[in-house]
Amino acid sequence: MSAKPRILLLFTGGTISMTIVPGRGAIPSRGGREILAAVKGIEAHAEVEIEDFDRLPGPHWTPSRMEDLAREIDRRMAEEGLAGAVVTHGTDTLEETAFFLDLVLNTRKPVVLTGAMKTFDDPVWDGPGNLLAAIRTAAAPDAAGRGVLVAMDDTVHAARHVEKGHTEAFSAFTSGDAGPVAIVDWDGVHFRVAPGPRLRAATDRLEPEVALVPTGIGVDSRPIRAALDDGARGIVIEAMGRGNVPPAMIDGVRAARDLNVPVVIASRCHRGRTAPRYGYEGGGSTLRDLGVVFSGGLPASKARILLMALLGAGTRGEAIREAFEGTPGAAC
Repeated sequence: MSAKPRILLLFTGGTISMTIVPGRGAIPSRGGREILAAVKGIEAHAEVEIEDFDRLPGPHWTPSRMEDLAREIDRRMAEEGLAGAVVTHGTDTLEETAFFLDLVLNTRKPVVLTGAMKTFDDPVWDGPGNLLAAIRTAAAPDAAGRGVLVAMDDTVHAARHVEKGHTEAFSAFTSGDAGPVAIVDWDGVHFRVAPGPRLRAATDRLEPEVALVPTGIGVDSRPIRAALDDGARGIVIEAMGRGNVPPAMIDGVRAARDLNVPVVIASRCHRGRTAPRYGYEGGGSTLRDLGVVFSGGLPASKARILLMALLGAGTRGEAIREAFEGTPGAAC
């Protein structure tokens, strides 16, 4: 009988590790061994090695801790005996960490993120099923070379496309128009699409001073100017529709341009692409004239991660536009 692949399990916290404290709510309280002990059937698919990296709720992640995680994964994946890695993560920020890892990791070995929508002590805790699906995905022969993946609810998503689309449903994670890359079934992990081009950033450092500015009816330039006054080195605007803003925001975009602070336009819509289509004041075409960069299909949260990585690598000027708009599959 052939040896099973050896998979590293990096536990970082999140709802999968939480229990309810009366009068307080859910907090991280369980380590990797306690979580793994609840998962049945792993031995049929892989040998596992546990590493307790942290016990963070999703909103407690920081750029520097994401950098630490990337370095640790690359360090461990350089070991000849490890075939891949599974990372547990809080679901609130899982898609951002997955995207960052996809941008910067050097390893071609499978790296799969997972988590849970219910706590460890909930009667319908989904942690064991999600963890088993992630382990099976990381151990699958066809998983290598596909970039970072996310396994939730027996569905596998590419880090580039995955998003949390519901606050608590088991099926919260989706991939919009792109769809999942695989399903985890009783007889194996079935990949539906071939690996596509990956967007890469040659750095393991994120520039933390990148502001995220939302839009809405009547929003003006004050959020942009406040970000600039606070030392922002980049700004991502979560614009309307295909990439449009209220006209009162134009002066703020112009001020950022005059300070050579890059502005990236994403959309608050969950599906579709940004593009300079509309020519009215505040429309995408007028923003293009001011030198903004369009995120394509990247949502604002991931556009911010990419801009942070590019600035962390020392990328400036038209090279930022090229990263978002000019490479095949980069932001479309």
